[in-house]
Amino acid sequence: MNTTQSSASRSAWFTEARFGMFIHWGLYAIPGQGEWYRSHEKVSVEAYEPYFREFNPRSCDIRAWAKAAREAGMRYMVFTAKHHDGFCLYDSKLTDYKSTNTQGGRDFVREYLEAARAEGLRAGLYYSLLDWHHPDYPKYGDKFHPMRGNEAFKNEKIDFNRYLEYMHGQVEELVSGYGKLDVLWFDFSYDDMSGETWRAQDLVRMVRRYQSDVVIDNRLHAGGHSLESENPDETAGDFASPEQSLPEQGIVNNKGKPVPWELCTTMNNSWAYQPTDRRFKSAPLLIHKLVECVSKGGNLLLNVGPDANSRFPAESTKVLGEIGSWMELNGESIYGCGPADLRRPDWGRYTRKGSVVYAHLFEEPIGPIPLSGIAPEQVKSVRLLRDGSEVKDAGTALGARNKKDTKFVTLAISPNDTWPLPDTCDTVLKIELTE
Repeated sequence: MNTTQSSASRSAWFTEARFGMFIHWGLYAIPGQGEWYRSHEKVSVEAYEPYFREFNPRSCDIRAWAKAAREAGMRYMVFTAKHHDGFCLYDSKLTDYKSTNTQGGRDFVREYLEAARAEGLRAGLYYSLLDWHHPDYPKYGDKFHPMRGNEAFKNEKIDFNRYLEYMHGQVEELVSGYGKLDVLWFDFSYDDMSGETWRAQDLVRMVRRYQSDVVIDNRLHAGGHSLESENPDETAGDFASPEQSLPEQGIVNNKGKPVPWELCTTMNNSWAYQPTDRRFKSAPLLIHKLVECVSKGGNLLLNVGPDANSRFPAESTKVLGEIGSWMELNGESIYGCGPADLRRPDWGRYTRKGSVVYAHLFEEPIGPIPLSGIAPEQVKSVRLLRDGSEVKDAGTALGARNKKDTKFVTLAISPNDTWPLPDTCDTVLKIELTE
């Protein structure tokens, strides 16, 4: 089945938005050792149960999450409806292991979707294909299950088809009972737990019956290579989802055609709340990585891990505020932009939208600024994006006189002077080209 055209249509808003927020939150925020805590420490269902009984985020204000995302310049959000531990943050009718049965007593998925929509954001849900709580999910021989080496489960009889019915049923609850979803983020496939092991075709067709426009990631297949084909099938997904690693040249299929993609990355080194992980990335670094993603045709999905009471780490709030201040002045160079098809300049990167190229100056130049790959006769105007002020031509500067094929500009009073950048993180020049 050729879904290329319909996938491109579904993904149009996604490639326009470019910047989103990922939220990892659940029972695992209580011990504060990450969403893989059960697997890493081989924690049994029984030993994990106290966190279910304790979970009670009374002061939870999900609207504050959505407001923070919007103010940071993000255009969409993705929230963990169910992670690998099997705990559901919504009122699933198929399990008692859900937030509405905790002391909190709330359907957080519904609250999140309402909050995101109220803030004008596109809203998506993360759903784990794995489930370490369900009795019919493979245990002893599985690669990741907390009980993978526990002899008590070596000869256990399970009915995996019963788990698949449960998993498909839960996804159907989410796509049929919560209004329009913009993203469905499945996680993840590995080894033989991939593709039709999940009954992927039936799953996607069911989703499309309810949500024909939702964009789906590519993790129904192990390794995430399902979009490499020129004509991917309906289970391939709509976008690639590299994690914690930026593709060197963006992502293309086997014919060299660009594929929509999204880098998902953390603000520190952890997806879920870990109070001892204080190694937060700086706002300038994350802005540079956002620009890099866009310059390679991709999105950035930036994660926040709230604590058990739903509060963002103070460092996350600070960084989001700094990113938001930059985006307020320079978001035009991100939204709807993509590669400029120009060699990467020494001073930073280019992004482009139509006949407008945005020069992202990461480094203060010495002397005039060469707009590498752009000839003087191609340029109609150059302005600072932040305020619209004109940027001077520097074609008469010493370093520019013998390079007639390159447009030179300066932010200094004299074209031979060095001048500090208005924004030391990333000063953006808006270059209008002739048609």
